[in-house]
Amino acid sequence: MGRLRRSRTHHAQRDVHRACRTRARTKDLDQIQLIDLDPKNRAKLEAQPLDYEKPGLAQHYCVECAKYFETDQALNSHWRSKVHKRRCKTLREPVYTIEEAERAAGLGRDERRANAPVLDGGEGVAMN
Repeated sequence: MGRLRRSRTHHAQRDVHRACRTRARTKDLDQIQLIDLDPKNRAKLEAQPLDYEKPGLAQHYCVECAKYFETDQALNSHWRSKVHKRRCKTLREPVYTIEEAERAAGLGRDERRANAPVLDGGEGVAMN
């Protein structure tokens, strides 16, 4: 009987996971909603000065997707794509605030209880 060959099935999975961890991150949705979609910042991003380090010399930028394109034609086709339309749809939803996250965790103030009248101990004891 000969020796069985080792299985090499886990190598590819390890490399994929490592690449996902070290890949360059893009802007988060809340950063785009709060900062980039502001009219002043949006105008600055759409009319950027020439930058030789960025694709298309930083002249073709999609603010909603935070992505640079090489040509104006590529940017226009991106605007008609499903990816861009989905991103715009998710950006229309309001962002989560810190207070909302604390309420979800049970740490924040509950709005219903703030307006409720405060009752005494229930025994009817008069305070002097």
